[in-house]
Amino acid sequence: MDCTFLTAGLLPTPYGNFARNSRMILVGYSKARRKMTKNLRYPRRSKLPPDLGTNLFLKNKKTKKELYNPDMTEEEEEEGEEKGGDDGNEIVWESDEIEAITSLFQGRIPQKPGKLGRERSLPLPLPYKLRPLGLPTPKKRVKMATPATITSRAPLSKQVYKSPGVLIGLAREIKNLPAEEDVSLVLNKYAQFLRKGSLSMTIRELGHLNLPERALQTFCWAQKQPHLFPDDRTLVSTIEVLARNHALKVTFNLEKYVAFANRGVIEAMVRGFTKGGSLHLAWKLLSMAKDNNRMLDASVYAKVILELAKNPDKHTLVEALLDELADREDLTLSQQDCTAIMKVCVRLGKFETVESLYEWFKQSGHDPSIVMYTTLVHSRYLEEKYREALAVVWEMEDSNCLFDLPAYRVVIRLFVALSDLSRASRYFSRLKESGFAPTYDIYKDLIKLYMVSGRLAKCKDICKEVEIAGFKLDKQVTSQLLQLEHKKR
Repeated sequence: MDCTFLTAGLLPTPYGNFARNSRMILVGYSKARRKMTKNLRYPRRSKLPPDLGTNLFLKNKKTKKELYNPDMTEEEEEEGEEKGGDDGNEIVWESDEIEAITSLFQGRIPQKPGKLGRERSLPLPLPYKLRPLGLPTPKKRVKMATPATITSRAPLSKQVYKSPGVLIGLAREIKNLPAEEDVSLVLNKYAQFLRKGSLSMTIRELGHLNLPERALQTFCWAQKQPHLFPDDRTLVSTIEVLARNHALKVTFNLEKYVAFANRGVIEAMVRGFTKGGSLHLAWKLLSMAKDNNRMLDASVYAKVILELAKNPDKHTLVEALLDELADREDLTLSQQDCTAIMKVCVRLGKFETVESLYEWFKQSGHDPSIVMYTTLVHSRYLEEKYREALAVVWEMEDSNCLFDLPAYRVVIRLFVALSDLSRASRYFSRLKESGFAPTYDIYKDLIKLYMVSGRLAKCKDICKEVEIAGFKLDKQVTSQLLQLEHKKR
């Protein structure tokens, strides 16, 4: 075996008080034995992470020309590789860095001492959780309710007979016809696109335009079209328009007609007579329907009750209709109709009926509106049940109802009756912050409450607001203010 001694020069490395400048390397190999490959002689070691404080791209890299020297022997190349591995400055890892690197493989990074229990903000509410729960609307009903959703690829017939814009436009075209011309001039152009029920909207629009004769002509034209008639919706719309415009010829034997007529036709007549002001005919139809055991919709009764209550001489008829509704087992009323009947009962002083209607509406699974809450508070206020009315106010607050001006007006009046000055002034400031203009009776109630409390300066401030708002205090309030000023002096 041949041995070769090499001396490798190294950079001076500070070590104590002296520098080590050279070292001896013994390299030995046998010419007779086959040389091992590099990957076995120098196994690859695990890569260390780079030093983040140094920029690897700024280091001076040796080109291929510098690395390759054709005059160098194989032994010199091996020695150069060994020197290259020991040439650079050794990287010294501190204990904190080693701990941070090892923790990456353990799954948790050690934290510095401090506030470990940090409070994180709650996630934002998801929009689908904020929507009110309810059954999905069928697709067909969505298309009928919103014709704008019909795509342009749909057939022209579907775009016409379901589109309110087209059907209302028919009524306007009919209105623009000369008096001697017939509606068939307009309707014949759209006959192939119309379906059953399409012309009901056109007829109702003609009624709004005060054209009952044209509505009747449209119905007569529809009767001659086999694909449009018989149709109950067109018939009901025509009867309601004629009854509202006093153009419906009522038969003398009305009781026999009510006994055999369709329920939708009777309801259309009652609605038309009610809107047209013929309340005696509407009442007559309801009484005949009751005698013949014909059960009409409760919304029809609600509209008749609301109109009859405007006349004080017909309050007895209203009470009879209310008793008739109370006898029903399957009462179905919308929120608007229920609130309207509650207002009528408050006007008549039937506070028990107001309470029963409110309880029935809540038990049916509906949420009361701000108008219904206001009506109930006003009813209990007039009945002088102030504590019970205050409970309704807290229920309104818990349900997050947005107060309107009548609600603020009733609630402030309630606190004035309770002599609760702090809450009355609080709701008064909330009223102004909401952008509402206080009415004269709100100013008047607050002035009286401040006078009872003996706060003359506050009374003068509200009097200035009254003058700025354009109101003028009555003589009674002015005299009471003068008496309070004399007492203060």
